[in-house]
Amino acid sequence: MSQHVADPPASPVVRPPSLLRDRNFVLLWSGQTVSELGTRIAGVAVPLLAADTLHASVFQVSLLTFLAWLPYLLVSLPAGILADRTDQRKLMILCDLGRAALMLSLPVAALVGHLTLGFLYAVVGLSGVLTVLFTVAYKSMLPALIPAAQLVDGNAKLTMSQDAAELVGPTLSGVLIGLVGAARTFLANGLAFLVSALTLLLIRPGPRAGSATGPSSGPSSGPDPAAPAERVPLRVQMTDGLAFVRRQRILLSILACTTTSNFWVMAASSIEVTFMVRELRASSVQVGVVFSVSAVGGLVVGALAARLSAWIGSARVIWVSMATPGPLYLLMPLARPGWGVLLYGIGLAAFSANAVLFNVASTTYRQRITPPAILGRVNAAFLWICFGVIPLGALVGGALGTALGLRTALLVCVLGTWSACLFVVFSPLRRIRDTPDPA
Repeated sequence: MSQHVADPPASPVVRPPSLLRDRNFVLLWSGQTVSELGTRIAGVAVPLLAADTLHASVFQVSLLTFLAWLPYLLVSLPAGILADRTDQRKLMILCDLGRAALMLSLPVAALVGHLTLGFLYAVVGLSGVLTVLFTVAYKSMLPALIPAAQLVDGNAKLTMSQDAAELVGPTLSGVLIGLVGAARTFLANGLAFLVSALTLLLIRPGPRAGSATGPSSGPSSGPDPAAPAERVPLRVQMTDGLAFVRRQRILLSILACTTTSNFWVMAASSIEVTFMVRELRASSVQVGVVFSVSAVGGLVVGALAARLSAWIGSARVIWVSMATPGPLYLLMPLARPGWGVLLYGIGLAAFSANAVLFNVASTTYRQRITPPAILGRVNAAFLWICFGVIPLGALVGGALGTALGLRTALLVCVLGTWSACLFVVFSPLRRIRDTPDPA
């Protein structure tokens, strides 16, 4: 007679401790929150300094945007190699110190009477190079700082900081410019970068992820990523990230989706203020309210990103977040004068919410499946392509607005933005619920 043996009790689900108790993450998060706020302050102060103080033309002011984004095309791939071959935290500290010095040089130059448009161009261009280096290292450092299971939460919190800065920064910048002038406003921007450098300096990093010896469980990218740099030609090192992405069908779909979305979003952004002022007859206050409403959408979804990802699926949420809010984008070209301007804010808030959820999920996916030894180069490859199309998108938006009229051009742009979801909807992501284990 057989004896019944009771099943062993189920092991309780152990939840990782809150990231708010993680000293290193809190330092990184607080520093980046202040840094993002400073960046948003400069985003308003730079064009106003050029237009009002230096009396630049419309084209000369537009060159500032071009110079700010050009480094993503020029130095993203070399930045990936540097991020993989050096201490990422030290690289970020040096970039912060360099950006602080550049920002603080503007009020000093104004004080001694040597502030010129050429000097401003140089500061913006050099700051852009340091921003690329910082961003590549920043996106590669997080997986080595927190457990893989908390990447969604960590990325969500960092993204929320960007939306909070977008909500507060432009208004604060306007107040500071009114109080002390555009040039002295950069004192706040320089101080923000110094705070970021200090928080990074206080981080106590442990062993870098992926540094243990032994065979890699992740897919190969071709040449051994851990091989000494002198053994691998520079051209091969620079294309390691692109080669890895090309072999990963899902990553390739995410890259195509992000690039398409960035192109059309920038096309819309280049004409949206003109559309609101000329077509909707919105005041400057109404324009500010519209952008504040859009930032709220990102903040709300950022706070819920971890829960939404667990409920929908950490991989499935990538295509769901891109496809679902699309119809609300149409509210932007349908907006009308008066209270109808809020329709534009609602459409923009829907996009902001989508962008936060998609960026958190897709960045986490990339961080989890990429071998740590080449994560910097993979992140650099994404930045090179995704941000490289931004200047072109701005030019296309302006051309469409001139040729078709602002409302029709905006309709084309929002449909183009929504069409980006097709790359991830018709991809293997539809058959995957959760992101695979880390490489």
